[in-house]
Amino acid sequence: MRSLPLGDPGSPPLTSPLAFLWWQARAQWGILLAAVVVGVVGSVAGAFLPYVIGRIIDSGLDDGITPALLRGCAALAALGLVQVAGNVVGHRLDVQNWLRAAFAGSQLIGHHVTRTGDAITAELPTGEVVATVASDALRMGEVYAITARFLGGVAAYAAIAIVLMRSSGALGVLVLIGLPLVVALLALLVRPLQRRQAAQREAAGRLTTLGADTVSGLRILRGIGGEDVFAGRYREQSQAVRRAGARVAQTQSLIDALQTLVPGLFLAAVVWVGARLTISGDLTPGELVAFYGFAAFLTQPLWTATEAMRIATRAHIGARKIINVLRVPDAFADPTAPDAAVSGPAGSSPAGVGPAVPPALPADGAPADLVDPASGLTVRAGSLVALVGADPDETARIAARLGRFGEPAAGDTRWGGVPLAGLSLAQVRARIVVAESTPHLFTGALADELDVRGRAGERELLAALSVADAADVLESVPGGLAGSIEEQGRSLSGGQRQRVALARALLTEPDVLILIEPTSAVDAHTEARIARRVAAARRGRTTVVVTTSPLVLDAVDEVALVEGGRVRAVGSHRGLLDADSRDGAAYRAVVSRAEPTPDPTPEHASDDREDRHAATRR
Repeated sequence: MRSLPLGDPGSPPLTSPLAFLWWQARAQWGILLAAVVVGVVGSVAGAFLPYVIGRIIDSGLDDGITPALLRGCAALAALGLVQVAGNVVGHRLDVQNWLRAAFAGSQLIGHHVTRTGDAITAELPTGEVVATVASDALRMGEVYAITARFLGGVAAYAAIAIVLMRSSGALGVLVLIGLPLVVALLALLVRPLQRRQAAQREAAGRLTTLGADTVSGLRILRGIGGEDVFAGRYREQSQAVRRAGARVAQTQSLIDALQTLVPGLFLAAVVWVGARLTISGDLTPGELVAFYGFAAFLTQPLWTATEAMRIATRAHIGARKIINVLRVPDAFADPTAPDAAVSGPAGSSPAGVGPAVPPALPADGAPADLVDPASGLTVRAGSLVALVGADPDETARIAARLGRFGEPAAGDTRWGGVPLAGLSLAQVRARIVVAESTPHLFTGALADELDVRGRAGERELLAALSVADAADVLESVPGGLAGSIEEQGRSLSGGQRQRVALARALLTEPDVLILIEPTSAVDAHTEARIARRVAAARRGRTTVVVTTSPLVLDAVDEVALVEGGRVRAVGSHRGLLDADSRDGAAYRAVVSRAEPTPDPTPEHASDDREDRHAATRR
């Protein structure tokens, strides 16, 4: 069995669900073909068992125990062994086909989500993406698991029809016409089932989104007293999912009932016709037994056909959901990707020739200014610069552009004279790191959470925690660096999560470090210590901080006042505070709102503004 996950799931067509499903079938054609061959051989072997039994009965009644009867018994045993072997091997191949397709779908979504970044959550709810990975990819894979059994049933049906036509034209016609009519009758219910399954899938996706949003903001909801409101919304949506599921179950139960009733009626008709033919002498007793066995055996292909219709319906819905995720465009293109073509003097390549050759980067540690023409910002190499603005979204957007995130205007940003848009994403991410204002932590050891690049020792880890003033986290996590933190760092306070994220960013040791509101959740004493230590730790390396805190601004080399998305004034914190000009007045108006209030709390007794304010509201 091929190891999973796959190294490269490939690039599927996104034109339609059927095109996507056919592409996946071609991607695993080898194991799919093997499963079909095994399924056909096993099913045909099982289909001929009643025929051999009928011949044995007639031979025994007519001639007694003869070599012909013994040969028939040997053939019966051989067919039974082939059927058993086909079932065993076929089941293994069916599961392999299912897992291969399901993993491919999950990996395609996972890889695409990591490439698109925030664009995926801007286009689709988080719960929708999670449900697509957890449910739709698995359902899409089921269609490849049942393909071999379905085709094996078709082959068995054809073999039985040929035998019946040779033995009795009436029975042959009955089977040839009757079985397709039975399948067609059940197929009439597939379309309403598909509609109801799609409605249930949409409702379940909305419920997952609502649940994820509620859990992620539970601390805040409790603080403002909104927990009951969101719990009520969750109950309401949960009932909507239940009602949608009940509607699906109604249709599915009708199909299941007909799946038992209709084949039973079909069997009765075949047996009745066979009995009449036997009474009239047109059939032997052995042939009657064989025909009954054929009719009973045909219920299995019929069941497989109805099951295949149900699975194909769900797979079609799942493929459409996967395509919806994969159609979300990347927030930023990689010019060095195989299908990328970058125009312009730097990094350009003729269309259709292949990936562009990225321009040369500044050497490691070499001084290189970072320039954002869209805002008029210039960050001198090796300096510590703060972006200050009345609108935090404006300064955050500029910081994101400096790290080649977000807006298309990032294509104008240059580092050492080189356009960031012309560099490979791997180069940019390795040498320019953006730490967002909302810390994202994951389940695992604290040391692994901090050392994302896997190259720091214990001394470096402790030093980074010290710079981020996060040494107290070692006491909060049982086991210290080797201890585990919970999902999203829920075992830590808001201030601790923010300081762990800051230490993680510092440990990447990038040429350019961009910090967005790195101290918004800590108290004034902690904030002042962090500002001094970060300035010392990053001395000589380019660092940009988005903040309005005077404690942080007092530690930076230069402050850029942003207004309307443009840099209005540049200077030192003290210089802008003392400036007797409109720029100075505008600067004072911004930073005065962020002036820290006196805090008599002892050091590290409570460094979490968010938790403290929430407790006050409670």
